[in-house]
Amino acid sequence: MRFLRLYARVIGELGQDRRLAAILVLANLALAGLLFVEPLLFGRIIQMMAGGSTVGEAALLGVWIAVIAGSIALNIVSSLHAERLAHRNRLRVMQRYYEHVLTLPPAFHGDAQSGGLMKTMLSGADTMFWLWLGFFRDQLAIYLALAVLLPLTLLINWRLALVLIGLVVVFAVLIAIVVRRTESGQRQAQHWQVRLIGTAQDALANVTVVQSFTRMAEEVGRFRSIVAEVIRHQFPVLNWWALANVMTRAASSVAVIAIVIAGIALNATGEADVGEIVTFMGLAGLLIARLDGAVHFANRLFLEMPGIADFFAVLDRRSTVPDRADAAPLAAGPGEVAFEGVGFAYPTGGAVLSDVSFVARPGSRVALVGATGAGKSTCMALLERFWDPAQGRITIDGRDIRDLPLASLRARIGVVFQDSMLFNRSIRDNLLIGRPDASEAEIEAACRAAEAHDFILAQPEGYDTMVGERGSSLSGGQRQRLAIARALLKDPPILILDEATSALDAATEARVATALGHLMHGRTSFIIAHRLSTVREADEILVFAAGRIVERGDFAALVARDGVFARLVATQLAPSG
Repeated sequence: MRFLRLYARVIGELGQDRRLAAILVLANLALAGLLFVEPLLFGRIIQMMAGGSTVGEAALLGVWIAVIAGSIALNIVSSLHAERLAHRNRLRVMQRYYEHVLTLPPAFHGDAQSGGLMKTMLSGADTMFWLWLGFFRDQLAIYLALAVLLPLTLLINWRLALVLIGLVVVFAVLIAIVVRRTESGQRQAQHWQVRLIGTAQDALANVTVVQSFTRMAEEVGRFRSIVAEVIRHQFPVLNWWALANVMTRAASSVAVIAIVIAGIALNATGEADVGEIVTFMGLAGLLIARLDGAVHFANRLFLEMPGIADFFAVLDRRSTVPDRADAAPLAAGPGEVAFEGVGFAYPTGGAVLSDVSFVARPGSRVALVGATGAGKSTCMALLERFWDPAQGRITIDGRDIRDLPLASLRARIGVVFQDSMLFNRSIRDNLLIGRPDASEAEIEAACRAAEAHDFILAQPEGYDTMVGERGSSLSGGQRQRLAIARALLKDPPILILDEATSALDAATEARVATALGHLMHGRTSFIIAHRLSTVREADEILVFAAGRIVERGDFAALVARDGVFARLVATQLAPSG
């Protein structure tokens, strides 16, 4: 059953705590034994009292008290260490999930909502914490008692034992029926719950758009419709488990009544004495009470299992660009980049690139231009190895980038995006993203070169000023100059400028262009641009159309050719109105 496989996998996640887990298993085995002995001793005491004998009564009473004290002590020890184990491993699996998600390529993140990923991480880790804690603190003793100790009741009185075992089996079957009837509905409810969080996060992340386009009513309506779907799938599940809870509470009374009726009948024929009847009444009450706790545990576990399944589904996702086992780091080199017959198609679409070949000499500036969707950005995504080519290969200093560790490859490449993509941290922290060990002098030098130092000093706390979410407290030009300073500080031999100035006004662009000039000096630079005035100084311009390079050359030569590039230039320079 999928439910049990997931349960086993969660327990298996405790690999680093196997020794402590083994100790807790032994403690729970001892606790289960003591739980079994308690009603047995009590029954013996009652039998002695019923028979009028007091011989050994004090000793037996002392043993009973010692058993109770031992149970309390074992409960304290197992609870304390179960808490520590659960807390430690909750944080460990959250860290593992976070690290794994950060390594997954755009192919994964393009289909996943960040809000949904966060909910999956938090709910999955919290549920596993609760499961580990409940398993070692409460449930394991129950399982051991049922599996090992319940059959031993056959040695006390096999007739009463069969009644007790039969009641437990019936109870377990009824719970199994509830689980089976609700499994599909709970998966659907969990799916809509993830959609609910993702939708809320999506709207809140774009709250300015929501307000500007007066989308509040529509977004609230969308949220309300998803809430309705959650309720539609969740309520039938809750109804079934409410029934299970009622059955559990009734089971205790039914069990005691059944034992009493069977005991009276057996006592009348001399096949059970009073002590045995009392013992089995105690065992029945103990087991059913524990099973009541187990049902509540199973109820919550079942409701949360789809979240754990989603958690593991993310962990099981493999990167589409894995490191090869024999990958060796890229040695320091001049930074020559070559595309050799590169072709590529996204998994859900047709060909995006076909037979793309060019060489970017060390220190040269290569511009990629063309209409939207021509393949320019895809070309650079392949260079960063967010995807691998379907045909051909890409090399840096003669080495196929698929033979390089991703960390080594991307350490050699700096990127300045159209959106500066700043973290909600201080200016200094954002600058150190690419080079955490940079000195204060190096930070300041990079910011001066990027025309950013002066405006940073004008901020309330200078380099320690928080920039807000996505740099919201800074202007577009300031954000872009910080992005340039960040790339300068990283000091990569290869640089990608992905529409780095297209979102800026003319005056700001002129100032940022100076910073970009400092950044590109001595580096192999790729400039993706729609604004053709920004590529005049490029050593080579590659003109893309329908995934192919249809023209190449410098600005003057391409204009003189009067081809695709010349028409693009003419269109942009044509007077408006």
